[in-house]
Formats: sequence, structure tokens, C-alpha cells
Amino acid sequence: MVMSIEMLFLFSPFIVVLAGLLSERFNINNLRESVAILLSVFNVYSIYLIYNLVQNSSTKIILFTLGGYPPLGACFEIDMLGVFMAFSATFLGLLATIYSVSYMSHDTRKTEYYTLLNSLVIGMVGVAFAGDFLTFFGFWELMGIASYVLVAFRKESWGPIEAGFKYMVMGAVGSTLLLFGIGLVYGMAGTVNFAQISLVLKNQPFSYWIGLILIVFTVGFGVKSAIVPMHTWLPDAHPEAPSPISAMLSGILIEIGLFGLIRVLYLFFDSSLFMMPFAFLAIITMTVGNIMALRQDDLKRMLAYSSIAQIGYMLIGVSTGLEYGLLGTFLHIFNHLLMKGVAFLAAGNIIHQTGLRDINKLSGVGRMMPYTTISISIALLGLGGVPGTSGFISKFILLSSPLYSGLPILTLLGVLNATFSMAYYLRVIITLLSGKTVEGSEIKEAPLLMIIVPLLMSFLILVLGIFPEISIDYASKASKTLIEGLSNYIGVIF
Repeated sequence: MVMSIEMLFLFSPFIVVLAGLLSERFNINNLRESVAILLSVFNVYSIYLIYNLVQNSSTKIILFTLGGYPPLGACFEIDMLGVFMAFSATFLGLLATIYSVSYMSHDTRKTEYYTLLNSLVIGMVGVAFAGDFLTFFGFWELMGIASYVLVAFRKESWGPIEAGFKYMVMGAVGSTLLLFGIGLVYGMAGTVNFAQISLVLKNQPFSYWIGLILIVFTVGFGVKSAIVPMHTWLPDAHPEAPSPISAMLSGILIEIGLFGLIRVLYLFFDSSLFMMPFAFLAIITMTVGNIMALRQDDLKRMLAYSSIAQIGYMLIGVSTGLEYGLLGTFLHIFNHLLMKGVAFLAAGNIIHQTGLRDINKLSGVGRMMPYTTISISIALLGLGGVPGTSGFISKFILLSSPLYSGLPILTLLGVLNATFSMAYYLRVIITLLSGKTVEGSEIKEAPLLMIIVPLLMSFLILVLGIFPEISIDYASKASKTLIEGLSNYIGVIF
């Protein structure tokens, strides 16, 4: 069953291409879009089926080998952590695809767009399920190439080309460093399988080689996850990419990069080696992200820097070395997916209807676009950690977790940063609701699909803020898998 699901996953971009060709050849309206949505629904349902298989497995792990048995063969190692990340990717991919039907209606090259979007999701799912570096790196590059092209999709303007090229160059440097790190690990362990590498490296005393591997992986993954100072591609890419792609980049792609880093850190190294360095990275990432966001007038650029700050909060949980801290990180990954997804899609509504990204020029627009304003207001309040939203729950866990690992300074600085961030979130809400719009302007609410998707997501933000048990349980299984699940994986391999 797993094999059939994975095969359909891999071939789904070709199905989108075929639907696009048929749509253009026979002039069948919305065939391509309908197929893209159906495939996205199938992706989400498939992850649900895989979740049930993993849940009912005695080891809580499904091992699916490709081309031989480890260490020589590639494999998928599907556990609750992988399922958590894969569901997050497919869920946001479905919402972005539905939103794109109206948003991209006046664009050309839509077959290319939906194929790339589908490939992006496949790449992220492959990264989440990979059990070895060979499989991981292949899907990592698929994810990267699709995202580079999507950032530069509107190539008739110079801005997207420049942003896409910058992102591609920095992404290529990050991937090269990852490949170098994989080579170092293979030289020490003689394998690329995660479980077997862990057996060799986990209890190794610190050495220059171990330190080099840790640095190389931190920088390589840090580029994709936009950790300061490897973040500079993100503020350029977000404003130029189509808004559904901005939602994908910020909502899940940078978190997939963080997931890769977390998996490597906790599988290969003792937490005492990386706690303090990552506490420092958390401080500078959330502080720089918030300060730079406050200085922005471009709405999407402000949201991009906000994403960098949110990665800083997630790093707090990583730096604790505790299951409780990781619970906060993974819970915030899912909550951030919802909140930042809504923020970028609602921003896309505003830009689509007004043609404006300058916050100072959006005075009173909110009163003419009430549903969009409700959505973005809930999202921004959630990002600020206001009680009653899902963002409050995950931030509470994240910011309290350092108290249990002897790092109270992280709690203090995290609370100060979260409070500081409300300045630029409230600025957007107040600007949208106050002042007068430009005389003679006839601004209308966005098309129906572009309203429904962010409204649904903002409703989930409120529901998971009031009834967080489901998301906490889901994130708890992911964090527990990372801390306790390695022995099960080793048992399956051997």
C-alpha cells in the first residue's frame, strides 16, 4: 500500500502536465485546476492512510526500501515525525492550490505553475519520509528547484528574476555544504543511513571532525530555514513570488529546512554540543527578524522578516534539548503554517484588489475588504501570541521550555521579542481599519475562493487556540518520536 501511494505521489506532476495539455488542446475549462486540486486532496488523504498504518504498527515505523537494503539501498523511514511534517506540507499545498484557481486566473503558463507547485509538495514529503541521505538529498533538490522557479515565475518583470536567482545561488551553496557534510559523515560512518550513522556518531567524544560536521550541517540547513545570518534570500523572495507561493515558502518550506536540521542534530549529536550555539542563533534570529520587520513598509517584506523571527522562536525549543521544547517547536510549525499562510494569502487578496503593497497606502482598505481584514487580523494576532489563538499555545510552550533546561535568559528575551513584534502587527491592522482610502477608488472584496481559504484557516487558528488538545497530541507524537524513536528505527534496520 505504501509503495502504491508513493508511486502516485511521484507521478502526480506528470498527471498535472497531461491535464494541462488536454485542457489547452481541447479548450476544456478548469480541467487542469480540477486535476491539481484532486491530486492535492489525494495527497492529504494518503498521509492520513499512512498515519493509520504507522499508528497500528508495532514499531510505530514503516520501512520501505528502494533498490536494496541499507546501508547500500535508499529507503523511506516513515514515523510519526515524518507523518507530521508530510501532513503539514500536503495540507498547506491543498489550500494554496485551491486559492490559486482564482489568484492565477489571469496568468499564463498555468500548467507549469501547478506542476511546479505539486513537485514542491512532493519534494517536501520525500524529505519528511527519507530514511537516508541519498533519498533525502534527492527530494531536497526537487524541493529546491521547484521553489527557485516558482519565486521567479512572473519572469516578465526583473524583480522576480533577481529574487529567484539570489535564492537559487544561496540555495545551491547550502546544498553544496549539505553534500560536503554528507561526504564527511560517510567517511566516518561508512553509510548514509540515518540509524546506522547515529550508531557511529551519537556517542563519539567531541573532536574537530565532529565540530566541523555540526557547523557544515547548521549552515547548509540554515540557508533553507532562513536562520540569521543565512536568511537574506527570504525578504527578497517573498515580495516577488505569487502570494500562494509566499505562503508555501514561509508556511512550510523553511520549516522543512528546520526539520532536516533538527533530525540531524538529535540523531547524530549529543544535545550538550549544540544547546548553547543554538540558543545564541535563536536570540539573534528572532531579534533581527523583529527589528527588520518593524522597519518595513512593504507588507509582504514585513511578513517575510516576521517569518525569520518565528524561526527564532522555534529554535528556542530546539536549543533546550528537551522533548517539551521540541513539542513547542513542532506545535509552532503547524500553527505558523496556518497563521503565516493566512497572512500571505490575505495579503495576496489586498495586493490583487488594490495593486498596493505599501502599508502606508492601505489606509481604510480593510473597511472595503472586511472578510480579508478579519482573516489577516486573526493571523497577525496569532503570530503575536495573543490568548485565544493557536499561536499563544505554542508560544507559551516554547517560551517556558528554557526554564526546564537552565536557560531562563531565552524565556526573557523570547517574551520581550514577542511583545515587541506586536508593534508591527498592530500597525497593519490599525492602518487597514482607520483613515480614508484614495478618493475615487472602488476597491472590492476578493473573489470567493480567495476569501474562503484564508477564512477557513483563520477559523482553525481560533479553534486550535480554544481547543488545542488535538494539535498538541499530534505534535507530541512527533517530538516523542524524535527523542525516543531512534531505537525502534535501529531495531527495524537490524
